[in-house]
Amino acid sequence: MEELPAGHGYAELVAAVRDRRCVLFAGAGLSMAVGLPSWSQLIDHMRGELGLSGEDSDADYQMLAEYYRLQQGSIGALRSWMDRTWSVSEAKVEKSKLHQLIVQLDFPILYTTNYDNNLEVAYQLAGRRYVKIVNARDLARAGNGCPQIVKFHGDFESDDSLVLAETDYFDRLNFDSPLDVRFRADALGRTILFIGYSMSDLNIRLLLHKLWRTWAHTGRIKDRPPSFVFAARPDPVRDAVLGQWGITVLGGKERDPEKALVKFLDQLASDVRA
Repeated sequence: MEELPAGHGYAELVAAVRDRRCVLFAGAGLSMAVGLPSWSQLIDHMRGELGLSGEDSDADYQMLAEYYRLQQGSIGALRSWMDRTWSVSEAKVEKSKLHQLIVQLDFPILYTTNYDNNLEVAYQLAGRRYVKIVNARDLARAGNGCPQIVKFHGDFESDDSLVLAETDYFDRLNFDSPLDVRFRADALGRTILFIGYSMSDLNIRLLLHKLWRTWAHTGRIKDRPPSFVFAARPDPVRDAVLGQWGITVLGGKERDPEKALVKFLDQLASDVRA
């Protein structure tokens, strides 16, 4: 892992953000920073709804959500509970330094696997226009000129859009949905910065691998724009695995993940302005 602000590749990231050639890809760490529940709380809720205990099943949230849909006929009630429970006040978003910095950095495109609307609220509070993209229809209607927030795993406004249950994730592994096609196109020509993710998540590692393979198949991988993952803690195994796919891991020595991410984005914003 590289110490900020110096380090191989960091200057390229600064230049890409300054020139608005960098796409942000934000995960659950961003939502948890404003107090949203963890996946373990979602698991506890589903077990309660289904009358299960930890001794009955140790399934993860994806498999439990699949079972929930089988038992209930849909995830509608679960989605409604998540929408209510995973909503925070505008005041919390307004106080979030992370969200302030993301708006300030002015990424032209922001992908997020979070279902909540906290990114959208952050832009609204800042008086900034944006376009939300959830499906193919939104892609067709989206224009240029203002930031695009792409809800890569769906949005609470649409049950059908949510990538939550195991089958949903398996379907997305094909990497051929309209949003996947859009992401592949963006990844071919822009720098990607991933924040708020645990690299223990197989789905995000598969996404990074597919990103590398997309370029490898072009025969021009040396021309690929650099891509980065921010991680708060050093991990030589993770860094080596991601490095073989052309992903640079950036971070510092702050032990608290949220504080580390705030420090990183604050330094990045300062260097972009310099």
